[in-house]
Amino acid sequence: MTVAEWVDVARASDIPPGHAARVEIDEVPVAIFNVDGAFYALDDTCSHAEASLSEGDLDVDRCAIECPLHGSTFDLRTGEPLTLPAVEPVRVHHVDVDQNGVLRVALNGTGA
Repeated sequence: MTVAEWVDVARASDIPPGHAARVEIDEVPVAIFNVDGAFYALDDTCSHAEASLSEGDLDVDRCAIECPLHGSTFDLRTGEPLTLPAVEPVRVHHVDVDQNGVLRVALNGTGA
């Protein structure tokens, strides 16, 4: 699996704990989640239907996001679906916060 270049997307402080944000990197919509100070990034489109995961309900206890359209839940660490109707995972991306508090993302692979 190829890893793209790191791209600065925001300041870590722009996404408070328990919240999500949507960014685009090379025309790829990416959802970034802050779970108690740990950041996760995955494709912002549910694998079941065309819905924005960044608009879903973040479950910080399970480290999961629930799709706002049909309720599928995905593990933020692996992208694997935890509940139906989704059966396909969503792509997970690399996230880093540099020493200046800048949140960076590197896309994982070349396609969804």
